Amino acid sequence: MRDRPGFGLRARGCVVAGLFVLAGCSGGGGGADAGADAAKGAASQTPSASPGTGSTPAPTAPGASGAPLVPELDESRQPKTAAEARALLGRIVIGQAAFGPEVERATPFESDPRRWPVLDQDCVWQTEGLPPDVLATSTRYFQIPAKDGHGRVLINATVTVHHDRQESGWETARAMEEVLRCPDQKLRDGEDLKGLWGGALHLGEQMNGWTEDAFTESGKYVSAAQGGGPQPYIWSQGQFGPVTLAVAGKGAEGFADAALNALVVQGTSRLMVNTKQELAKAAP
Repeated sequence: MRDRPGFGLRARGCVVAGLFVLAGCSGGGGGADAGADAAKGAASQTPSASPGTGSTPAPTAPGASGAPLVPELDESRQPKTAAEARALLGRIVIGQAAFGPEVERATPFESDPRRWPVLDQDCVWQTEGLPPDVLATSTRYFQIPAKDGHGRVLINATVTVHHDRQESGWETARAMEEVLRCPDQKLRDGEDLKGLWGGALHLGEQMNGWTEDAFTESGKYVSAAQGGGPQPYIWSQGQFGPVTLAVAGKGAEGFADAALNALVVQGTSRLMVNTKQELAKAAP
């Protein structure tokens, strides 16, 4: 999935909390770059918080009306095969219209669904075949072309389907480990992430009422092809049952940070809405 990260909350945690609030209020409660920008591979098996199990219901956090923003998972709707997972992906993934009229498809538009990025010991992203815990993954790439005094803005949206909630929870835990181990990461030659920090909030912690596990990463993006930099970089990830979803944004000279954050929240929110519609239990 790459272009993402993790972090233990620090003084900048208020920025992260703000993103969670926006995601929770946008689209009814929350919503993929090729190679090193797809879903993450195996890393440390030591999560900062225990992921849920496939058979244990996740807690719910109430919205303003008292109804939970995170409904109960219908485990009977979880995909059991790769084919079922790919079909589910097709109903969850978003196109450029989810971000607004200024956003276009980038080239390439979609990642290789047979590949998965892994952060090696030198903090360089490599790609491998899908690991056993991933049934299907998709990353789509978008852009706002350079115009009106700003450079080219890059966005990618990723959805990954696991067998159950336990596996998707471990993915979030590994994301935390990766950013702590490698605050500076190389995406590819001439393209780097610098000074990454990140954090995760379980449902009900602080301001997270929109996802079972919220994970946000922030830092700087440096790219020779994008005019050097550094430019703002942000990754926002959510989880519902066996599905993780995330949107990353890479800023540009002259493009407001707030506008970049809003695009990330908007995409994440749409993805989460789609996921809940597909996997939540029907209301009684």
